[in-house]
Parts: sequence; structure tokens; C-alpha cells
Amino acid sequence: MSKKSKVIEENGVYDAKSLGVPKVILLGLQHMFAMFGATILVPMLTGLDVSTTLLFAGLGTLLFHLITKGKVPAFLGSSFAFLGGYAAIAPMTDEAGNAISNKELLPYACFGVACAGLLYLVLALLIKIFGTARVMKFFPPIVTGPIIIAIGLTLSQSAIDNCSQDWLIAVVAIVLVIVCNIWGKGMVKIVPIIIGVIGSYVLAAVLNRVDFTAVAEADWIGLPIHWDQTAFSVLAGGDASMLITAVITIMPIALATIVEHIGDISAISSTVGKNYIKNPGLHRTLLGDGLATIVASLFGAPANTTYGENTGVLSLTRVFDPLVIRIAAGFAVLFAFSPKVAALIGCMPTATCGGVSLVLYGMISAVGVRNIVEAQVDFNKTRNVIIAALILVLSIGIKYSAAGAIAFQIGELTISLSGLAVGALAGIILNAVLPGKDYVFDE
Repeated sequence: MSKKSKVIEENGVYDAKSLGVPKVILLGLQHMFAMFGATILVPMLTGLDVSTTLLFAGLGTLLFHLITKGKVPAFLGSSFAFLGGYAAIAPMTDEAGNAISNKELLPYACFGVACAGLLYLVLALLIKIFGTARVMKFFPPIVTGPIIIAIGLTLSQSAIDNCSQDWLIAVVAIVLVIVCNIWGKGMVKIVPIIIGVIGSYVLAAVLNRVDFTAVAEADWIGLPIHWDQTAFSVLAGGDASMLITAVITIMPIALATIVEHIGDISAISSTVGKNYIKNPGLHRTLLGDGLATIVASLFGAPANTTYGENTGVLSLTRVFDPLVIRIAAGFAVLFAFSPKVAALIGCMPTATCGGVSLVLYGMISAVGVRNIVEAQVDFNKTRNVIIAALILVLSIGIKYSAAGAIAFQIGELTISLSGLAVGALAGIILNAVLPGKDYVFDE
């Protein structure tokens, strides 16, 4: 093994430029591919535009990096947490389950999501004024560790569902990722995802399991922003009561996504070996995430969020240079202006995404376990066992739907919470009230 390969394997890559420009570009493309499946799934489930989504995933990521001083290797993709909000304001099916058009209602939902992003900014300001320690005392490893584990496990069902569409293609993707990562040398070792994606995609095409009709029909160049689908289209002459309803319905969801954000930043910190909550600071990461969500939503794209898949890629490839993420964001922006390229990637077999995701989601949960181990959480203490147990059971056990397994009324409106939101809130509250705290955040 060469000296450079040994460094890559043991310490990770913190300066990707040392690998050379072609390899850095390839790494960026790989990271974009890893984020692509989940990123475009949200617009497919809500009726939002895929190209717009890609554009603001890329721009949102670049904005996040600007605000966080380019220090945090995080990619911002479409948030699944707001799916219930979109379904409540702009449903794609009627009560009988028949497909309906929701284009005229989507701008109202987007405005509600944009307002939810304001809560990030409020919390970022409070952290800046009062200090990170006062906030992080509610998020010790006994809370963030199980939340990170739950993020991976709750995503796992979608990976299995995708794999079940074609297990042969999925298994090929999984095997290629594992073989390249374990036995690969040099560059092969740190680009296993793109090898897995391309290998399984090509196999599916050879076996005639890919429909390229959408690619043939798509234009080479197109504008990714449609003004009639932006939130601006309803702010001037829209239904005021509908705007208020969207805000009240969707805004509380941000409480859950903020908790997920803290969990993701903790996971990235644990993976990379740097405390990003201290430097550049949680207030900056929240500000970046919140502003990215506001901008994306106003222009008709889904809410942005720090991605669990991102942590999985970092853990698998050991490439920690934020430059790679910015290159991935650049590719997302570039592809947003080419409907044909976006369609080509969109034709990627569902099983290919499922196979790659299966590995990445498992890596997320493994990072959560490592977070607990490295913090030396004492599970001889009953309080810690109870907190971890309830976070995991509630997060995984509660199945989220538009109706909401856990819901409460505000007037005539129903506010629904995902299992992850309920589990996180339960863990935060229990950690705050149960005696025997043994962790102090070092600011």
C-alpha cells in the first residue's frame, strides 16, 4: 500500500485537491449522485418541479457553505419532514385516493415552509446571544446518539422498498459499493458509490429494465424556475386565509427539523473528527439551513435540510473536504438547467438508489452508535437506558402519514408529528427532567 493510500484509509481526506483536479471533480459528481435519489423523490411525491428542486439544492448548499465559512462538509437536499405539510395544504389525491392536480395550491404550501424556515433564524439568533452551551445542554450524546441511529433506521424502510423493485439490480449496487470500499485501492476505494450506481445502472439498461422515454422527450436546455409555481405568485393576489392556514399548519414542523439538524451536525462532527457545533458554530449552521429553506421554498422548491445521506457518504468514503460538497452542489445547479440530463439521472432504476441507500442509511445508524461510544455514555444508569429506549421506539414505531399517527388540534387545524419528531421531543424532555445528568457541553 502506498503512503497516500494509507493516509486515505486511516485518516480520511481533508484536502481533496492533493488528489488532483480530475479526481476531485469525480468525487463531487459521486456526492451529487448519492444525494440525487432522495432529493428528487420529494418533488415527485409533492408535485413540485424536479429541476427547480435540483437548482435550489445546489444553491442552498452553496449558501450554507458561505454562511458556515466553508468549514462544514454538508450537502443540503430536500426535506422529507415537510411531506405531511404539503399533503395537508396541496394534496395529490382526493379522499377516494384518486390523483388530483395540486399546482394551484402548492405555492401556499411553499409559503408555509418558507415561514417555517424563519424559526431557524430565531433559534440561531438566540444561540448567538446566549451561547451554544445553553442550547446544547438539551442535546447531550444520550439524546443525539439515539436520534442519529433513528434517522438511519427510519429511512431504512424506504431503501428496502426501493430494493424490492428489482433485487438483482439492488444487490449488484450493494456488492459493488462494498467490494470497492473494502478491497479497492487508491481512488477506487473512495468512489465506491459512483461505481455502484454506474455498474447497476448499466446492467439494468442491458437487461432492458430502464425506460428512457423521458430522456428522449426532454429538452437539452430549459429554465428551472416557473414563476406561477413560486410563493410570490400568491403573495400579491392569493387567498389570505389560505396563506394563514398554510403557515399555522406547516410552521410547527420546523421544531422537528431543527432537532434533526442538530443530530445531523453532531453526526458529521463525529464522522469527520471536528466539532462543527463549536466552530463555525451551531448558530451559523442553523442560519445557513434556515436561509436555504426560505429561499428554496419562495421559489417553488422543497425545504432544504442537512442530509443524513451526506453523513453516510462521508463515513463510507472518508473524504471530508467541503470543497467536494461544493462541487456536488455545482453539478446539481448545472444539471438543473438541462432537463435531458436530469431525466437521464431520473431514469436511474429505483433499485439502484435503493441498493446504495441501504448501505448509506446503515452507515448513518453506525455513526450514531459511535457517537454514543465515543462519549462514553453510561448505560448502567437507568435514566440513560430509558431516554435511549424511548427515542428509538417512538422514532421507529410511529409511522408517519398525512393524517399523522400523533396529531393534535389547533382550532380546526390538525398538526401532525412524525415518529422522529415525537422521539426527539421525548428524549429532550426526559433528559431535562430526569436527575443524574453526567454530561457537560464544552463550549
